[in-house]
Amino acid sequence: PISLSWRLRALFATVSTIVLLILGTLIGRSVENHFEEQDRFILDGKLVQTRRILEDAGDDPASVPQRLDEILSGAPGLAIAVRLPGGETLFATSGVDFPGALFEHAEKERDGRPFVWASAKGVPLRGISARFRVGKPGRVQGAGDATALVGAAIDISHHESFMRAFRQTLWAFIVLAAVSSGFLGWLAVRHGLSPLRAMKRQAEKITAERLDARLSVDDVPIELADLARTLNALFSRLEKSFIRLSEFSSDLAHEFRTPVSNLLMQTQVTLSRERGADEYRDVLASNIDEFERLSRMIADMLFIAKASEGRIVPTLDSLELAALVTDVADFHRLAADEKNVTIDCEGRGTMRGDSLMIRRVFSNLFSNAIRHAPSGGWVRAIIDTSAEEEVTVAVANEGETIPEERLFRLFDRFYRAETSRARGGAQSGLGLAIVKSIVEAHGGRVEVASKNRETTFRVAFPSKTALRSADAFSRTRLPAEPFHS
Repeated sequence: PISLSWRLRALFATVSTIVLLILGTLIGRSVENHFEEQDRFILDGKLVQTRRILEDAGDDPASVPQRLDEILSGAPGLAIAVRLPGGETLFATSGVDFPGALFEHAEKERDGRPFVWASAKGVPLRGISARFRVGKPGRVQGAGDATALVGAAIDISHHESFMRAFRQTLWAFIVLAAVSSGFLGWLAVRHGLSPLRAMKRQAEKITAERLDARLSVDDVPIELADLARTLNALFSRLEKSFIRLSEFSSDLAHEFRTPVSNLLMQTQVTLSRERGADEYRDVLASNIDEFERLSRMIADMLFIAKASEGRIVPTLDSLELAALVTDVADFHRLAADEKNVTIDCEGRGTMRGDSLMIRRVFSNLFSNAIRHAPSGGWVRAIIDTSAEEEVTVAVANEGETIPEERLFRLFDRFYRAETSRARGGAQSGLGLAIVKSIVEAHGGRVEVASKNRETTFRVAFPSKTALRSADAFSRTRLPAEPFHS
């Protein structure tokens, strides 16, 4: 590809050449018009003198040639020809060929452009013609009643020589200016692009180990400041994504290590000596719990990964939220009764969405709320349809207030708000991340607020759910497992 400096250099040279060509053409035409007007003024003067001579000639036209020689004696390069109506030449300057075309439109030549031709010897001439009466008007008979065609010409060799020299000089100057413009344009572009090269050197210093480095915004021109800020924002997003990826990898290794270590240790202990069939059966039965935990964790991670890639396309069914939320709440009442936690559901509303996925959302929210509610506390679900074209469901629980700076990370994978909120061994730590993925796949949003010992998760769905286009992504149906985090 052609570099930017070469493009700008060619642009400078082209623009300067075009401008000089236009300017030279205008100047050339102006000079030619000036020469033409100057010659026309001289020729008009000679025609006026010739007309007076013809009018004064009367019945003695023989005196005309002598008087015309007199007016031409002090004007080198000028020539005059006089033709009578019969085609007879009354006078003509020697050595000058007057073409017939000069006399054909005598009347029009007074208002038109002069006629230009070359003599037999190659001398360029410019001439005009007119029709004049021979003798003064009012005479009864004779030559005074006749008219004659008069042509006047002037040698324009010096004009042509000047214009040739002018054009040669103009072309030489244009070529020199184009080369100079290209060189000066290269210098200007090189200097103008130096901030870009500086940005390039700064960007080269940003590596996986130095993601905190940023481009300088104050030291670049205004035109590049927005680009520098955009790149800095990009680097910030990359840094955050890299940090989250590193944390996720560490958390993932930690989550997998515990069940795998338990399975390995228990298997090694079992195989350390001979045991009976009942003991082997008990060990295998206890291993099922760890395998189920690993299976749920892998399924949840696969679900979140596909949701983040836009490959989860829910089906659209008409859902009565009051019945759905109440059904999910009834499923969790046994766990709530064990902690002496009351569950209340209020409001009504409808939406369009995937029944199994929406059940999974509220199952995770109820499970989370019951787990963090104190003994004797409460959990409340409120359906609100007051907002236009939107239905919201808020699941709130009484409990410890979550600090503001930790709320925005609650939907991160494996994130623990506090050590006291650590999950039991049956929890995979992906429940809220799954909630966010499902809600966003339905075109909604999820928010969380915590104050005055009350934490509220609020999910909002469009009344007419706007889903991702099924043509853009492959449809993926995963095991719903609606009542697992």
